[in-house]
Amino acid sequence: MIDITPKAAEELTALLLTKDAPAGSGLRLGVERGGCAGLAYTMRIAEPEEGDQIIDMNGTRFIVAHDSFDFLTGCTVDFTDALSDRGFKIFNPNAARSCGCGTSFEPSEEGKKPEYDPALDGTACK
Repeated sequence: MIDITPKAAEELTALLLTKDAPAGSGLRLGVERGGCAGLAYTMRIAEPEEGDQIIDMNGTRFIVAHDSFDFLTGCTVDFTDALSDRGFKIFNPNAARSCGCGTSFEPSEEGKKPEYDPALDGTACK
């Protein structure tokens, strides 16, 4: 299961209204290969696909891609509105380490401690 903060739900409701999104759509969360730490988070406004998990909160939907359950279980989705950083953020306890920009991560492996890699300090983020 994934936790959604009230702020994330509120911001998604507003976003869906401004995008004139079709009924039943929501923020689809996923993970794909890429990014400077090996795996990258994906987020897009979409309708659910077969096998996806749907989280309804305060009248809005967060959709977890069926092929990303293992990577996202236990995560928290929040919305930050800082001066230099605004948007949806995924806080992932399953990440052994994350890229400096927070958009990619390396999944933890049981019994393995990740080594520091200076390439993942955020300077290579795009």
